[in-house]
Amino acid sequence: MRDRDIPGEYLAGYERILTEVASTGRRLTRDEIDSRRALGERAAEAGHGLRALVGGHLSAALAVWPRLSAPTDRALAAVHQVIDAFAEGYERAQRIAVRQEEAARREFIDDLLHGRSDLGRLAERAERFGLRLSHAHAVAVAQGTDSYEEGSGAPRQVEQALLARFGNHHVLLTTKDGRLLCIAPGNENEVLPYFAKQAHAATGGGRVAIGRSHPGPGGVVQSYEEALNALDLAGRLGLDDPVLRAADLLVYPVLTRDRQAMADLVHDTLGPLATARGGAGPLLETLTAYFESGCVAAAAARRLSLSVRALTYRLERIHQLTGADPTDPSHRYMLQTATIGARLLDWPAERG
Repeated sequence: MRDRDIPGEYLAGYERILTEVASTGRRLTRDEIDSRRALGERAAEAGHGLRALVGGHLSAALAVWPRLSAPTDRALAAVHQVIDAFAEGYERAQRIAVRQEEAARREFIDDLLHGRSDLGRLAERAERFGLRLSHAHAVAVAQGTDSYEEGSGAPRQVEQALLARFGNHHVLLTTKDGRLLCIAPGNENEVLPYFAKQAHAATGGGRVAIGRSHPGPGGVVQSYEEALNALDLAGRLGLDDPVLRAADLLVYPVLTRDRQAMADLVHDTLGPLATARGGAGPLLETLTAYFESGCVAAAAARRLSLSVRALTYRLERIHQLTGADPTDPSHRYMLQTATIGARLLDWPAERG
């Protein structure tokens, strides 16, 4: 915006104040400062740029300068006071606008992820934040050791990286319950993996889960819940992958869909391990390491910092107690499924 494009209303009374203050050497009165602040607020609310507004004040000062009889330092002090008060009002209006925008954004995210708003109205509000809810979307959730809030260091760092790489692209980055969230169009396949990479770094090695792409407003909620469930599964199963994809973990919700049936399988298959010296924990840990090592005894022994002979002894003990042999392919699937179920149900810490 050029100086001459600034409406004269934002310079109202400026020449009179400048002339009086410069000639007498007095400071602006409280009423004069308040009037400049009010004009600054109005200019910010109208969308005028501060740089152009300051330029307009300087141009107006130059125009009246030849008529000022005051010393230069007095005149400059007067200009400084006026512009300082004007800028203070402008910045205050901007801070209020930012807070209002953050509040509206937070309310929208809460309504979107909890389905608390009319879908038509929700879609209208989504356009304001760059989302088109008629399209498919996927959600990624990043969780670190700290709790993250809107505008804090990690969210800003990730947002800047996303903007630099993808521009607008209808991507919404926000926070929810101390986690970082990224909502992206389902056909933008590079966005969420890049978000995961940046979030992993910004959160000091935090974990990121990516939900599947689903259509419509309900699809955002479904993808978000999938990502949360993936984080929960990772914690229960001790998965150490920094990036989890809900699509790769679908077998686990299937296994626990009938929770009682899974609890029965765990109790009937692994229950006898509780009678072992030291309880079921060490033997359950042995089964977990054995299956995760591809049923290779030497690799499992290394995971557990055991000798192969000690690991073999534990496997034999499991066979004796349960009647199922972990090294026998015909028994392996049942034992592995029960072992996964035990971790999902937190057995034996919690009796299924």
